Amino acid sequence: MFLLKRNCNFRPDQTDMIVGKKVVVVMPAYNAGPTLEVTYREIPLDIVDEVILVDDQSKDNTVEKAKALGIHHVIQHPVNRGYGGNQKTCYQEALRIGADIVVMLHPDYQYTPKLLEAMIFPIAHDLFPVMLGSRILGKGALRGGMPMYKYIANRFLTFFQNVMMGQKLAEYHTGYRAFSKEILRTLPLEENSDDFVFDNEMLAQIAYSNHIIGEVTCPTKYFPEASSINFKRSVKYGLGVLKVSILYRLNKWGWVSSPIFNLDSGKRLPTAYQHTAVSS
Repeated sequence: MFLLKRNCNFRPDQTDMIVGKKVVVVMPAYNAGPTLEVTYREIPLDIVDEVILVDDQSKDNTVEKAKALGIHHVIQHPVNRGYGGNQKTCYQEALRIGADIVVMLHPDYQYTPKLLEAMIFPIAHDLFPVMLGSRILGKGALRGGMPMYKYIANRFLTFFQNVMMGQKLAEYHTGYRAFSKEILRTLPLEENSDDFVFDNEMLAQIAYSNHIIGEVTCPTKYFPEASSINFKRSVKYGLGVLKVSILYRLNKWGWVSSPIFNLDSGKRLPTAYQHTAVSS
């Protein structure tokens, strides 16, 4: 059991805005104080019902800024759970407040909130259950300042994963993602890592369950305030991606049985909080 501090000021007058679907933006945050406001100000609140920020023990004023901006759901982890652990809390809270569509938006302003409409509408109209904002479609990655070594690694890992998983995605490593509630409810997300490879495990699970993933071109920005993992963490992530891809293929062949691909009895996100929550 761990303690979550939550600032939940509900808006009872708010109504669902897109074909009866409640849209929730979740922001997994760590030391996002310098970029949170500019990110939040660009969110099109005319099509977004709620915004959730989960702070993973930031050392700056992220939580205070979030509350000052009027974000209605602010959750503080009492200990740092990692990027994957942060996302688990984000999605659990989104489901708890009745989200139909959930968009993960990093508060470091690396991805523009102006693309939210393009991410949301294909899910709202049942075209795709998952949408990715791809930096590789078009020429957004290098123009946005992606380091060359990351671009090359992205291209190699994506090629390897497409071969191993039988997909044709432009990239697997974007942090800009949107999901239907059914995806978040049915995948065994609790089996996934609490580290950065969580993102990749989740896409592998989606592909394993035969869901179709849509993509839109997304410009990106690399600058000092934008969060980015260092070279050592990048190598660890890359090795994790290779492992996930190989496990995917071995599970498809029936040679191994991994918990993350156990769609029937793998651990899903709890349907309600099993933690002590304190309003703040």
